[in-house]
Amino acid sequence: MSNPTAAMLVIGDEILSGRTRDSNMHHLANALTAHGIDLCEVRVVSDKPAAIEAAVRALSDAYDHVFTSGGIGPTHDDITAENVARAFGVSIGLRDDARAVLQAHYDRQGIELNEARLRMARIPEGATLIDNPVSAAPGFTLRNVHVMAGVPAIFEAMVAGVLPELTGGAPVQSRNMTVSKGEGDIAGPLTELAARFPELSFGSYPAMKDGRFSVNIVIRGQDEARLDAAMDALRGAVQA
Repeated sequence: MSNPTAAMLVIGDEILSGRTRDSNMHHLANALTAHGIDLCEVRVVSDKPAAIEAAVRALSDAYDHVFTSGGIGPTHDDITAENVARAFGVSIGLRDDARAVLQAHYDRQGIELNEARLRMARIPEGATLIDNPVSAAPGFTLRNVHVMAGVPAIFEAMVAGVLPELTGGAPVQSRNMTVSKGEGDIAGPLTELAARFPELSFGSYPAMKDGRFSVNIVIRGQDEARLDAAMDALRGAVQA
């Protein structure tokens, strides 16, 4: 049986402009791999309502799960929540449970829960809250879309809270080997191995250091015995 599938939607002009380097994709990919969910696509869109809405709808239709990051804060350009709601044709408004979480948090801080901060309690109809143990403002899950903050520490905490609730498959294992040859030298044997082990994926990643070429070959799959057999075959093929 194949693993559940997932996509990630990264939202924010700051990512597309290069001002902010995204680390959330790397974290999510590792977390999903360990949980047995295959991350199949990552899409980055600007802070434009139509772009967010269209991407949410398309990815939700195509994959079992969608994880978003960015755009659920208190400022005017934090527009993810309303556009996720629009993608599914549901209303959005202040939710009492989300407001209570924020109120308790800001009371402890001695900070006013003003109108801007209250924007973070706007939740689409039918959504369930995602806990935020870092800064309190909740994310939410609507159907198969998990909406999370863009700040890495908060995103990672939200992922940790959501994953145990999701059914995963078999975690993907990997084996790797570096050979001191160019890709052209190992392309033939690697093609033959990929055909011999169709249930595994073979990747080759070239590098050059001090004028010398090398290739890191990575084999990925769910069956450890087949991975070991493929590695044995790879050693024989590239050393021949």
